[in-house]
Amino acid sequence: MSRRLSLRTAALAGAGFAALVSVSAARAQSGAADETETTADQAQQVDEIVVVGTRGSIARAVGMKRESGTVQDSISALELGMFPDDNVADSLSHITGVSISRTAGGEGQSVSVRGLGPEYTLSTFNGRILATDGAGRDFAYDVLPSDVISGADVIKGAEAANTEGAIGGLINLRSASPFDQRGQHSIIRVEGDRNQMSELDGSKLSAVYSNTFLHDTFGLILGVVSERRDDRTDVAGNDGGWTRNADPTDESWLWGNAWGGSIDPNGNGQLDVEEYGLIGPGQFRVGSILERKKRNAYTAKLEWRPNDSFRLVVDGLSTKLDSPQVGYQQSFYTLYAPGRWSNMVINDGIVTSFDMTNTDPEQRLNPELLNQTSYRVVETQLYGVNAQWDVTDSLTLTGDVYRSTSSRNSGGQDSYVVLRMNQANTAHVELNGAYVPDVTVSFDDGRDLSRGLASGAFTDSDFNTHYFSLAGDNIEDEINGAAFSGRWTAHRGWLDNVQFGVNYTDRRKSRDLVNNSLTGGADYYSGQYAINVGDLGGGVISNSFNLPNFMSEVNANFPRTFLSFDIASYQAALAAYDGHPRPGGGQYSYAAAAPVWNPLQSYRVSEESWAGFVQANLSGERWSGNVGVRVVQTNTSAQAWDAKILEIVENGAFNYTAIYDDPTAITQDNDYTYVLPSINLNYRITEDLRLRLGAAKTMARPSVQTLAPTNTTESVSWGEFTQIYGGNAALKPYSAVQYDASLEYYFRPNSIFNVAVFKKDIEDQITTSWEPGQDIGVPGYLFNVQRPINGDTAEVHGVEVGLQHFLDNGFGVRAQYTRNWSKSYVGDVERPLEGIAPSVYSLGLFYERGPLSMSASADHTDGFVTAINVLGEGYNEEADPITWVTAHISYKVTDSIDISLEGQNLLDEANTYSINGNPLLPQGYYRYGASYKLGVSYRF
Repeated sequence: MSRRLSLRTAALAGAGFAALVSVSAARAQSGAADETETTADQAQQVDEIVVVGTRGSIARAVGMKRESGTVQDSISALELGMFPDDNVADSLSHITGVSISRTAGGEGQSVSVRGLGPEYTLSTFNGRILATDGAGRDFAYDVLPSDVISGADVIKGAEAANTEGAIGGLINLRSASPFDQRGQHSIIRVEGDRNQMSELDGSKLSAVYSNTFLHDTFGLILGVVSERRDDRTDVAGNDGGWTRNADPTDESWLWGNAWGGSIDPNGNGQLDVEEYGLIGPGQFRVGSILERKKRNAYTAKLEWRPNDSFRLVVDGLSTKLDSPQVGYQQSFYTLYAPGRWSNMVINDGIVTSFDMTNTDPEQRLNPELLNQTSYRVVETQLYGVNAQWDVTDSLTLTGDVYRSTSSRNSGGQDSYVVLRMNQANTAHVELNGAYVPDVTVSFDDGRDLSRGLASGAFTDSDFNTHYFSLAGDNIEDEINGAAFSGRWTAHRGWLDNVQFGVNYTDRRKSRDLVNNSLTGGADYYSGQYAINVGDLGGGVISNSFNLPNFMSEVNANFPRTFLSFDIASYQAALAAYDGHPRPGGGQYSYAAAAPVWNPLQSYRVSEESWAGFVQANLSGERWSGNVGVRVVQTNTSAQAWDAKILEIVENGAFNYTAIYDDPTAITQDNDYTYVLPSINLNYRITEDLRLRLGAAKTMARPSVQTLAPTNTTESVSWGEFTQIYGGNAALKPYSAVQYDASLEYYFRPNSIFNVAVFKKDIEDQITTSWEPGQDIGVPGYLFNVQRPINGDTAEVHGVEVGLQHFLDNGFGVRAQYTRNWSKSYVGDVERPLEGIAPSVYSLGLFYERGPLSMSASADHTDGFVTAINVLGEGYNEEADPITWVTAHISYKVTDSIDISLEGQNLLDEANTYSINGNPLLPQGYYRYGASYKLGVSYRF
């Protein structure tokens, strides 16, 4: 839903633009040609010298680093419409101190700087904040094709003139200007790709047109990208978590989470000392996520430069990512209950092997088919107007107004739907150190699960309906912003110039969750209400998957062929079953299971921010620097809903339904003001050797979702009595006092060796509390309560080393290493800081001579903690180390035509997760496969 700019935004914008535009005609008549000191005009001074290719890209990046006011690194397009990587996040991963996380298909999605996670990073486009389709503020880079930008700056230090909101780093994406290369230029590029693991293909068409006309007073640049790609990600995980017995000696785990009953190897019905904290598997799954990705993007920029003292820019960006994902998986629900496990084997406090031979239908294994879909269709727009006017030789004014929106409407269209096998069987499960346990299932009628799936021995009648969760959220993010700034050139002593300005941002983000868990619809067809799938008719189970290279890197014994079903067909079959008698009275009605709006996890958050800054830029004979202060004032209002649990109904083993009272609205308001001083010094020891020093106070606002007082108790349905609070508006932003020191040696043109150290003392860092055994007012039940809190303090310090060098013979090297150390405190308890990789490093080799260009890069991210205390104090989920290798070769056939071949993930690495790095406690496995891309470009 669109909304007009607020009166304050319009007033601020109108004041700035009235001052600029009202005198533009007079300035055009005067013919004044004053030189300004903005970055854009510095670029204009050299825009007739065009260096293309890898060498040109690195040369521009080195130049930007050398002239920057604080510690920063940059990447630049090879030339118009051609970026070094297909994905901006992948290109950013080559920068010192930057690491990325990946989505389905292995595409880069989130960016971390200096080990600090995406929530500590702010992404802007031409200095404007980008709206996001997720619940947080971190930008999902997969919505934005790299073809639409010309470069990106990763600003690690802090300056008062820069947008606030980042502790790890500020990433500013830059779009091209038609004045970068005057005259008419255009390029069309066609690509095709192939994934080696999945044997799936993709294609992309991109085109850019740029021109300046009317004696170079007007410029226009247009871009379009259309991409289609099929992806597959092989996955395994531990959806139901691990069961861990209570441990009376561990205050963080006094009550445990063994809701089916304490794991009892000796069968005496008591929790013995040797059974304290005993761990066993709850539920694991394995399968593939199939994605049909479509991505379109359109960009336009119109510039008017009637003279050297005035510039007006109108630009826009529109992207649409359509990437629905369907996960076809097998699920094995092994949660312990008395009499369910036998012949247990225990190693180091973990049950690593057991049999399941109970004849009770609810106690045997009952393998399941899981259909898990994610309907992600994201539309992102950014439109703005920017004007710059040199009022006098010493005063330059700039005004900017923009609107950024992002929307994703997937309410009720995501699924987690399970069909359960109903045939008598015996099973054996064994943890083997792989990411999937060994699992063998023998049915009483002589069929074997693995062989039967491979031979087509199972049909609809072998399954019953079970869990039927339909969910998804509708997210709308809308940002209206305006800025008015100026630069006064003084040239008085050490004072070169003074920058000043004011920014206004009005952000409104809403989330409407649509699901069927609150009404009990997810369990409407389960337990005693289950229906034999064969009785539904219509061939619900319609596919048998025997995927090429499926889980070929996982050395374990489990079914490699699996059945699947289509959600839409299944829903139609359930609706057609309406009117049949339902056990306990009444008739089946699909309407009772349909998804509805869930107020308990929906919210409305509005955030209004003002920021004003002043920054003095200084210089001496061998030094330059700046000192400034930025003052930020923010008002937040958050609305959510709450509903008390009146009763919990037990439907069967591990199957409960919560009965809720009517929801009531909750509104919370908050405001805060931060004063953010900064100082930077750039000292030229020699012309080629520079020392940078910086100190600043910075802040990062809480994730939008953590400002909304939402809560959920959905885990009650499977017997885990936990209340999870999403947040509250009273959360303070993260703030940090940070220090930077960097020694940069520009030992040859376009070559640099640098060493940097940094330290960040973080206050009010946001973490989660875990409060077990709480009485939340539900008769007969105690709950674990989890909520976000501001921790006491956190500390991050580290070192960066970078090398970038091109030899005269065409060879070049780029290498970087970042190591950081981090810790946080909540009360007197020290905890690891989540989402921080202790080290990242990369090595890139290049060759460019004549028409041939080649490169290869390896980017490594060390293992790091992703979630703390998942099974009590000291039991942390960790991401395992990963190395991502890419290569590129291109050949310029003529001045107009070149061809290229790229390879990604050439080592066929997977993202994997475990608890404390223990191979017997795997948490997740995501393999994407190696892919190759062939491209042809034509310039005219």
